[in-house]
Amino acid sequence: MFATPHPATRPASQVSNFYAGVSVGGAAAGDRSGHELVALLFDGLLGAIARARGAIRAGDIEAKGRAVSHALRIIGEGLRAGLNLDEGGPLARDLNDLYAYVEMRLTQANLRNDEAALEECARLMKTLQEAWLQIGPQVRRAG
Repeated sequence: MFATPHPATRPASQVSNFYAGVSVGGAAAGDRSGHELVALLFDGLLGAIARARGAIRAGDIEAKGRAVSHALRIIGEGLRAGLNLDEGGPLARDLNDLYAYVEMRLTQANLRNDEAALEECARLMKTLQEAWLQIGPQVRRAG
């Protein structure tokens, strides 16, 4: 299903266009590149998933719900909404599909208190985050 090479194998200029239009509120965001903003989104997403896992272990259903909701917003309003599906080609479409899958699994994890589903989401997003961070030097050189 995701046979397209991951972002690290694409030219940095092509990969940077996938997230045209991503914005993050706050004064600090104004001084950051688009690549750095997406990296912050990945950090926030993985942090929210970790908080949800901790809340499940602690039996804190309210905190779990808040953390999962936060993770879903980061994906939907940041990572997924920022994809440029018109110009991003097959990789942008594959990322969109991956984000949709992770959103579904996060929702299932929330409904079922399923820590294994949260771990799966974290694993998938950590792999993507690592690929994103690897292209950072190429993006800086291209910018």
